[in-house]
Amino acid sequence: MFFFPVGCLALGLFVLVLPLLFTLVFFNVTAFSFEKLGISPQAALIILVFTLFGSLVNIPLTKRTVEQGTLTFGWFRIPVRRESGLAINLGGAVIPIVLSCYLLFKVPILPVLTATFLMILICKFLTRPVPGRGLAIPMFIPPIFAALFAILFAREFAAPCAYISGVLGTLIGGDLLNLGKAKKLGAGIVSIGGAGVFDGIFLVGVVSVILTAFFG
Repeated sequence: MFFFPVGCLALGLFVLVLPLLFTLVFFNVTAFSFEKLGISPQAALIILVFTLFGSLVNIPLTKRTVEQGTLTFGWFRIPVRRESGLAINLGGAVIPIVLSCYLLFKVPILPVLTATFLMILICKFLTRPVPGRGLAIPMFIPPIFAALFAILFAREFAAPCAYISGVLGTLIGGDLLNLGKAKKLGAGIVSIGGAGVFDGIFLVGVVSVILTAFFG
């Protein structure tokens, strides 16, 4: 008779349960962040669901086919082509941008614009081209600075200010102002806010709001 080791069984259960725990934590953290923005739990759930499903959708902005060479098989030559262009991710960029525009009507505009401008400069300076990956920026730097600027310039509106400056600062400074670098890397389809070259815009907004709650 073979007895399955208890330790292996526990490890297997942990591996199976870990993704569920991670998902629950992510939902709770995001709901907490949206609550600080004055968004109801019901609306937060709707936004999160649309964001998750929208992350699978890249909206093409520009697109062209680039010929990279040919493959030769005896008398036959087959051209090798690659699609190149720019797209914007629905869940990772469009929804955060729309939410940022909505929050702009609820905050003093000058402090938010000041924080956003500084975020643009920082993200532009910190973004680096990485061969084979695209553009990269240290993960926690934008949320930390977004929270800091929000507390300094708009303490009473720190949460929405951090979200707006974090999202728009990363989008403009890290992404849009570095499109030329991304194209030189040969990254194919550049997806703003999507998996690949540009990502994390949604998370920058969420994490920056959480930081204002802890340090505001």
